[in-house]
Amino acid sequence: MIKVNEYFDGKVKSLGFELGATPYTVGVIMEGTYTFNTEKIERLHVVAGELEIKPEDGAWQTLKTGDLITITAGTSFDLKLKNPAAYICAYT
Repeated sequence: MIKVNEYFDGKVKSLGFELGATPYTVGVIMEGTYTFNTEKIERLHVVAGELEIKPEDGAWQTLKTGDLITITAGTSFDLKLKNPAAYICAYT
């Protein structure tokens, strides 16, 4: 089954699905600044565009198309985007 997710007044939208026992989301984030909380480990892969990310326990870094970051479970992270970007995220 596909789950539709919408956050921040529609500026972040994703489709959720499971592959095997692993949940994934595939989505688009519009320009803006956002804070997300994690329940599980998140493996965020940028598939189009560019974003700045700051994990709760880290410094700001820029991720571009093809880049991947793993974010610790039970934390938060901040995002800043100047233009839209697309991603796929696995939750483990």
